[in-house]
Amino acid sequence: MGEIVVTAKLENTEDRGSFKRGFHDEASIRATSIDAIVDTGAAMLMLPQNIVERLGLEVQRTAIVTYADDRREERPIAGPVTIELCGRFMHTSCIVGPPLSEALIGQIVLQELDLIADCPRHSLHPRVPDYPLLSLR
Repeated sequence: MGEIVVTAKLENTEDRGSFKRGFHDEASIRATSIDAIVDTGAAMLMLPQNIVERLGLEVQRTAIVTYADDRREERPIAGPVTIELCGRFMHTSCIVGPPLSEALIGQIVLQELDLIADCPRHSLHPRVPDYPLLSLR
């Protein structure tokens, strides 16, 4: 089974809002691009602590996370962060992972952006090319 690794563009959502309201110039928006693993077994976006700090994201709360080996751990949740994948973007929060850990893209991001993980081809692509098609049932 191969991993799907994609480049994710990340941006501090509040910095973008301050720019739009005229408080800062666009160059002051904290942003970065990282390689992230698409993890269809994960619920949320997880970013390493060093990336969260680079983006200046604020810790909002904590949550108990369960790992693949059934370990449980309390981790901080930070945000808001804007993530862009496959030309689509959303605002969300993220689990703060250990420093230098791998970034993981979970189901919440995949569902809201309507992206399909094609494991045999190691690719991520929109289900419908022009726009997300979201179910309300």
